[in-house]
Amino acid sequence: MTITHPKELLRQHGLEAKKSLGQNFLFDENVLHRIVAAAKLQPGDAVLEIGPGLGALTKLLAATAVSLVAVELDQRFLPILRQELATYANVQLVHGDILAQEPGRWFSGPYKVVANVPYYITGAILRHLLEGEQKPGLLVLTVQKEVAERVTAVPPHMSLLGVSVQFYGRAEKVADIKAGSFWPAPDVDSAVLRIALPPTPPDRTFEQAFFRVTRAGFSQRRKQLQNNLRQLGLPAPAITAMCQSAAVDGRWRAETLTLPQWCALTHAYLSQPN
Repeated sequence: MTITHPKELLRQHGLEAKKSLGQNFLFDENVLHRIVAAAKLQPGDAVLEIGPGLGALTKLLAATAVSLVAVELDQRFLPILRQELATYANVQLVHGDILAQEPGRWFSGPYKVVANVPYYITGAILRHLLEGEQKPGLLVLTVQKEVAERVTAVPPHMSLLGVSVQFYGRAEKVADIKAGSFWPAPDVDSAVLRIALPPTPPDRTFEQAFFRVTRAGFSQRRKQLQNNLRQLGLPAPAITAMCQSAAVDGRWRAETLTLPQWCALTHAYLSQPN
């Protein structure tokens, strides 16, 4: 499949990339194929692509015979996408903001997300998909390299973002991407991030409590855990009991805790008397 350079494709249509929408078009064929390979697609898989842009990745996804829904915010690209995807009957093109959409409207069962997402809303997209009622089974996203490293971090370098994503699934960095693989080239290097979710979603009550505890724990980075956890509204003796029950030292800092330790703290929090 021949990929037209995005600069040329935009010139043909009298358009320019919008920096305000984080438009950096990936055109490196080797990287595009690696993204598709990371998704381990099978014919008939249901796939959501966020921000298809000029359609380079979209065409590769469509060629695997998946059932593809591509959601594009920038109305200017819709004629280009219709032209580029004219030969594919398995693609549904949607104009809209993914953050205002519920994927369940398109998918009645399991689905995967494969996308080169706008970097300025990466965190919002992750929250929207992972916290939604109908979660994907797999996400393969092109993100800033720094974000991929934060998501896949281990203690003592954990962050609220890393803990939050790892709560939902197993995260791994698949590949690094040089800025020159995009046009216009972004100011930072990128990476392919893969997040695999288990088939059974977390219990809703536990999920809500988990984020209450972790957000409190990470609220002030330089403070000890036992001080931050006071934001939960519990008296100091109850915080001490929580930490002891979870086998966590209250003098530790949030970035040093493992995911199982956060889960243990959440169980201890839920066991506190109302």
